[in-house]
Amino acid sequence: MDIVNKTLAELSHLFREKKLSSREITDAFIHEIEKHDKKLNCFVTKTFDLAREMADASDSRRKNNKLISPLDGMPITLKDVVCTHGIRTTASSNILKDFVPPYNATVWKKLQDAGVVLLGKTNTDEFTMGASTETSAFGVTRNPHDPTRVAGGSSGGSTAAVAANFCAGSIGTDTGGSIRQPAHFCGVTGLKVTYGRVSRWGTIPMASSLDTVGPIAKTAEDCAMILQTIAGKDELDATTPDQKVPNYLDEIKSKVSGLRIGIPKEYFIDGIDDDVREVVNSAKEILQGLGAEIVNISLPHTKYAVPTYYIIAPCEISANMARFDGIRFGSGKHEKTIEEIYTQTRESGLGDEVKRRILIGTYALSAGYYDAFYRKAQKVRTLIKQDFDKAFEKVDAILTPVAPTPAFKIGKNTTDPLRMYLEDIFTIAASLAGICGISLPMGKSEVGELPIGIQILGPAFHEGRVLRIAHQIQKTIQT
Repeated sequence: MDIVNKTLAELSHLFREKKLSSREITDAFIHEIEKHDKKLNCFVTKTFDLAREMADASDSRRKNNKLISPLDGMPITLKDVVCTHGIRTTASSNILKDFVPPYNATVWKKLQDAGVVLLGKTNTDEFTMGASTETSAFGVTRNPHDPTRVAGGSSGGSTAAVAANFCAGSIGTDTGGSIRQPAHFCGVTGLKVTYGRVSRWGTIPMASSLDTVGPIAKTAEDCAMILQTIAGKDELDATTPDQKVPNYLDEIKSKVSGLRIGIPKEYFIDGIDDDVREVVNSAKEILQGLGAEIVNISLPHTKYAVPTYYIIAPCEISANMARFDGIRFGSGKHEKTIEEIYTQTRESGLGDEVKRRILIGTYALSAGYYDAFYRKAQKVRTLIKQDFDKAFEKVDAILTPVAPTPAFKIGKNTTDPLRMYLEDIFTIAASLAGICGISLPMGKSEVGELPIGIQILGPAFHEGRVLRIAHQIQKTIQT
């Protein structure tokens, strides 16, 4: 039986039907990792001994008819910004290369309580700052479809691990597109949740008003299974509202006929790859065939999303990164002056992209510039959110490209930060608005057979709707 190619939902069914044990499933993924990860570099830390212990515990629960959840016994990975008690968590940075958290992030605690098996911690851009996983202190993650190309970022290790059949699912983070863009590049499904839908407590922050934690897997159904476990209010995270978590697995079964799907003209700009445009058009045709109504809409402030994001995010990065001073984290020595400790720690411990964003943010927040930059950016952010609010009065969801092109070559954009920032041009606006969105594989490029995804955006706390649309499209493609 070809275990590693199966979806999370299929593996869960086989496990519950006693056709496969968790240990068999886990060992199959471990074998695949050992065979291929040297080439791809998806992992920062591997936890194979722990995984086998957790798998054996799941098998024991099954034997005694005490399975905890549909995720029980299923092997997953975590992006290496999710804190794990007793397991190294580095944010792919030298400053945290030896950090072992004394606590679990809420998202990992929920997954542990659901009985999942942890295979390891996956590579990311340093402190999630990047769009290609090239800024990691532990080396670039390569795209399983073409190892000369990037996996995307910042959740590149997680998406590549799913695409390479190294795990049944993964947890990533999305601040400006860091789940959706690499999912598009690697040909997997990635869900950016509404801001506050999933607790971020214990997840190393980048930009606190933008960060979200979400699932990455082969299908929308798999993402729904994971989201069902990790969503909900957390007393440790004040940004999680006391809002009911619906039954996502029931919701995705509903048809999409009668739904109005918006197509924003601002997302079809000059420079977009012809293959990307064609794939979005094919998705539009599938939705029409399923009975959805296509509606042309406008999101007029879209062109301001990238500059707005790259003021707000660096300002919040500047504030969040101030904690890494060498006293508790890093390589500072206490016999030196405090200024020397700070300087030594940050100079040796942080990469160029992290330093660049700290400098931009510190400048924008400094006296005389706060009103001109940060305050103005927040006002534009409000206009972008209002664009979506008005659009969702007319439509139920929005269909767009995920990125202008398929995965680019490793090294292509590393010397041009602006070009790298533009990789998130179609994902950033939704992050600024705090709404939900999903990237799902839809086709391949004519040259190189590279994956191309589509993005479906929905109103805040309507993850079930975007999962439903994605699931129905995937069912149609498979038949």
